[in-house]
Amino acid sequence: MADRSPVARPVIAIAGLGIESSTFSPARTLAPAFHPQRGEQILTRYPFLAPGTELREAATWHGALLGKALPGGMVTAEAYAALADELTDRLAAMPPLDGLWYDIHGAMTVEGIDDAEALLLTRIREVVGPDVVISTSMDLHGNVSRELVHQSDLITCYRTAPHEDYLETKQRALRNLIDLLTSGAPLPVKAWIPVPVLLAGEQTSTRIEPARGIYGAVPEVEALDGVIDAAIWVGYAWADEPRNHAAIVVTGQGEAAVKAGAERLAKEFWDARRDFAFVAPTGNVDQCLDQALASSARPFFISDSGDNPTAGGAGDVTWGLEQILARPEFKDPHGPSVIYASVPGPEAIDTAIGAGVGATVTVTAGATVDDRHAGPITMTGLVHAIRHGDRDAETEVVLRVGSVHVILTRLRKPYHHEHDFTDLGLAPRSADIVVVKIGYLEPELFAMAADWRLALTPGGVDQQLTRLGHHRIQRPMFPFDPDMADPDLRARVIPPSPAELL
Repeated sequence: MADRSPVARPVIAIAGLGIESSTFSPARTLAPAFHPQRGEQILTRYPFLAPGTELREAATWHGALLGKALPGGMVTAEAYAALADELTDRLAAMPPLDGLWYDIHGAMTVEGIDDAEALLLTRIREVVGPDVVISTSMDLHGNVSRELVHQSDLITCYRTAPHEDYLETKQRALRNLIDLLTSGAPLPVKAWIPVPVLLAGEQTSTRIEPARGIYGAVPEVEALDGVIDAAIWVGYAWADEPRNHAAIVVTGQGEAAVKAGAERLAKEFWDARRDFAFVAPTGNVDQCLDQALASSARPFFISDSGDNPTAGGAGDVTWGLEQILARPEFKDPHGPSVIYASVPGPEAIDTAIGAGVGATVTVTAGATVDDRHAGPITMTGLVHAIRHGDRDAETEVVLRVGSVHVILTRLRKPYHHEHDFTDLGLAPRSADIVVVKIGYLEPELFAMAADWRLALTPGGVDQQLTRLGHHRIQRPMFPFDPDMADPDLRARVIPPSPAELL
């Protein structure tokens, strides 16, 4: 590698767009959903870049544009163009840069575009020039194409699912960037291995084996002489693009160590492909409800997983709620207490607000975006609570229907924290059953649950992948081709970004 001069106090820009986009959802994502931040505002997102912190003082920082959207449907071409144009325009107006931190998710799909993050990074390269060192940080459910690795000088991702290390990962991406710039070391060798496996996040959680052990090997590879960083991407299962598959990237100054580390991780992942299992017992909604009612464990959580808004679901599928409200056990207000989160219904929200807390109303909600599995649902119930001002939902209403407290929202919202419920006057710890549109339980919910089940429900992020209809992924691919031959898992050394990618 060519010699580089050390930079005592590098000038670094921050930019990126992040979203998981399900191509199997009819929803579309518009530009405002990214809540774009600009300039100094971007630095406030990261506690490790607060004034006076070590990383803040180690460089001069410039925020370009950073947008992070709740997972959802494909991004419209117009939204992507507007955000990408502004991002690159802001970079073009900056003073000369030494480095750039590309903070993305990695599973953004845009109408008419494959590999949107790599395309955006190519545009960024055209603006900042070939000598700016770029460090990319990602979700492990992102997709890593050859082009994305080529345009990145450093690249890493989360090592836990759920993503309890998300801030640690971003901080590592910045430390690696600053270390490279201030040391003047050559650009690192990048070994990339595509692994033809595509599994749901709920089958690859690091809470259980084999993912726990496979990701446990990442620090061992990273500790090898000559290695800077090692990363494993599971990939994003609910989009249908050629780049959707698992991947390994190891970076460092020692080519032999980098290649050997990548090949070790790729082999471990491939060899374990048949051992990946769902992170919790599964069943249909009725089976999960039967198990919850028969159990003494309280609260008993059930994931309505097929419409999980934090995996890209439309959030308004009513199929699961229909099954619950049809059960005779929940018709009586004194029956087993259930909390259901959630279903959007703007008109239902307006009706509830007009009637007020304590009123009985009949409202219709859901299935305005995704009505493929069930239509809008009509309910009569007591308005238990109204809350305004939520960042995602805007307005929330709790409607008690029989013994079920149904959370209605103006816009879709994920429910990951205890305060999401207590802010609405609900007590999830005292409930018999809590049903949440989610995949694996996020940490607070997992800690709260006495027991739980993963309900295999329909929707844009259906856990039963083989029934979704993938037709553009590279085949053969496990589990779509369960008896496929062993793939070529030799490391591909990707040239640095100033060089041509052949």
